Amino acid sequence: MKRLTLLTLLISAASLFSRAQQNASPKYEFRGVWIATVDNIDWPRRNQYNVDSQKTEFIRQLDMHKANGMNAVVVQVRPASDAFYPSQYEPWSQWLTGTQGKPPVPFYDPLQFTIDEAHKRGFEYHAWCNPYRANFDVNKASIAPNHITRLHPEWFLRYGNTLYFDPGNKDAQNWVVTVIKDMVSRYDIDGLHMDDYFYPYRITGKEFPDTASYRLYGNGMNKDDWRRSNVDSIIYKLSVAIKETKPWVKFGISPFGVWRNNDKDPEGSPTKAGQTNYDDLYADILLWLKNKWIDYVAPQIYWEFSQPHAPFEPLLDWWNNHTYGRQCYIGLGIYRAGSNAAWKDVTQLPRQIDSLRTKENVQGAIYFSSTTFDKNPNGWNDSLRTNYYRAPAMIPPMPWLPDNPNRKNSTGLIPPSTQMPMDKKGM
Repeated sequence: MKRLTLLTLLISAASLFSRAQQNASPKYEFRGVWIATVDNIDWPRRNQYNVDSQKTEFIRQLDMHKANGMNAVVVQVRPASDAFYPSQYEPWSQWLTGTQGKPPVPFYDPLQFTIDEAHKRGFEYHAWCNPYRANFDVNKASIAPNHITRLHPEWFLRYGNTLYFDPGNKDAQNWVVTVIKDMVSRYDIDGLHMDDYFYPYRITGKEFPDTASYRLYGNGMNKDDWRRSNVDSIIYKLSVAIKETKPWVKFGISPFGVWRNNDKDPEGSPTKAGQTNYDDLYADILLWLKNKWIDYVAPQIYWEFSQPHAPFEPLLDWWNNHTYGRQCYIGLGIYRAGSNAAWKDVTQLPRQIDSLRTKENVQGAIYFSSTTFDKNPNGWNDSLRTNYYRAPAMIPPMPWLPDNPNRKNSTGLIPPSTQMPMDKKGM
């Protein structure tokens, strides 16, 4: 009897050790970084209009992320109805050359360049597009004569200092779908990625000015349901367009971290967020997951474990339980480092990685954002390099998608360990 008990304990210990090892170094894990171009947050650097300097800077960031153990980048290529690539529909971005509509000189295609450099290093490349933002700041933005806000001003609504496509306007919706389909058809991207800006975040005391559109197209629905149906409509159209064009290209959404508070809906999370996807941004993420319109969700859980209204752990649990068979990568707010007492705690980010690795329906993380890593905040680059991401991981396969014919296997890319060596400087 004692032998049996001892054997049982040994088997249990071995099982626990095996699971711990798997959590410590998973074979498949999405390890992504957002590279934001809007307002030159990450790339190119502000006023960095020299082409060689732009290329050098992007390579520097990639090599840093490679050294940190990442395997994917999410690069913003359409920040405000403009383009980081030659487009027949939208002008060159002001954040690339300083003047919207002005091409880089000497000419190069930043989208093609960044895709090529990412793939050389074994990274997946997800092209990040903002769906509805059209003029980032009406008081100072550079707007080209052929920008869509000038060609079809009736499609747009001003809210605060920003111009947005009217989500209720079907012509505007179809324009966005056309732009995205064109990009997907011409470039070897691995994923098409959209962030949390559908209807904009509320400005206190100001209602989004879509009353005229609602009167035209509301069809007897209450306004909130009508707004949600508008967002559902474009997500469905994009899903169909992407899969018709290249069925292997992944479609992912990175929503605000709270779908809905449970005081509004028993299916919601145990949170008290001031704004939510469902009630304020009119983005019903759960519907898109249930209907398989998207392939992954990357909720932005940028809060600490002790956050009083939207703590990390309950939200992580909630998203783990609401993936509906699609993949989930947690958006981690490394940019928060040092912003308050909790984010001065060197264990904050490591504990978040430990926690997400225990969740069976969470397949990785995406970090906001790229240049935060330049500072090695709280020594977290070192933690990734020497511990959490020391062993390479492959991109989790999506068995419902066909293989990309431009890749060697269904995981998307060659394992990072077989790719080009790290820069000799250790970056």
